[in-house]
Amino acid sequence: MINLPASTDPGAFVHPALLYRGHEEYLAGVGGFVRAALAADEPVMVAVPGGHLDALRESIGPTSADVTWVDMTQLGRNPGRILASLQDFADRRADRPARIVGEPIWPGRSQAEALEATRHEALINTAFAGRRATVLCPYDTLGLPASVVSDARRTHPVVMEEGKVLLSPHYTDAASVCAGCDHPLPEPEGAAPRLAYTHGELGEVRAQTEGWARGTTLSAARRGDLVLAVSEAAANSLAHGDGKGSLRLWSTADGTVVAEIRDGGHLADPLAGRRRPALASANGGRGLWMIHQLCDLVEIRALDSGLTLRLHMTTS
Repeated sequence: MINLPASTDPGAFVHPALLYRGHEEYLAGVGGFVRAALAADEPVMVAVPGGHLDALRESIGPTSADVTWVDMTQLGRNPGRILASLQDFADRRADRPARIVGEPIWPGRSQAEALEATRHEALINTAFAGRRATVLCPYDTLGLPASVVSDARRTHPVVMEEGKVLLSPHYTDAASVCAGCDHPLPEPEGAAPRLAYTHGELGEVRAQTEGWARGTTLSAARRGDLVLAVSEAAANSLAHGDGKGSLRLWSTADGTVVAEIRDGGHLADPLAGRRRPALASANGGRGLWMIHQLCDLVEIRALDSGLTLRLHMTTS
């Protein structure tokens, strides 16, 4: 399937980055990976942007094998939702090695989205450690910023480029990558008054959010989603952030609605909210999980000074 270097344990989780140049290299690399999985009668999930998805399906042709096709522009609109879907696919086929193609960063992604997708790529290595699975991640070296391609070398133990498969000398642990993703967040361009809250004031946080959201272009349903997401984040502040926090709300020039929640808490588990919480779990990241499901982008900054969440919702 993939001719790995001799030093790589064939029974362990494998996470290669395919650094491709152009359409033909893409179809050859990704298509070859999918065909090899089908030939080995192994389940394969292909989660790539819609245009690539169509090209791959046409190239591979009809098949009765176990193939799951997913448009990554929908699944990965919020990068924080991707990992759970990949794990669900592998869990449903735990008796066989799972083969997954995941393309979380494509030309046109915003810098904020690419940064959270890079965080996702690093956390894949933690989440899948010890599992019989291969997750191949294509990167367009012609269309993506050089910094994104450089980060791919840091988040993937194995790199496939120009027909060669090598161990990446730049690969590093997830904690280092995630810390590097904690860039300072830009301040909003307009006024964004800060509402401080503490125990007993969660209702005020909800009311403030609901009243403010009525003046945005969000639909009634999306306003409800925003209030629920902010409420979950604020409740986490009260439970885990020294019992207090602050909220800011604003809209960007393109109409995106942003809610920022800051508190003095810390993210003990970087995978919190990215894995589907167990039904029996009393405290398994349910709030953050729900936030990821509701929002189009969740920016996380976990610093020594505290935790910041920026929740983005678009009107469409």
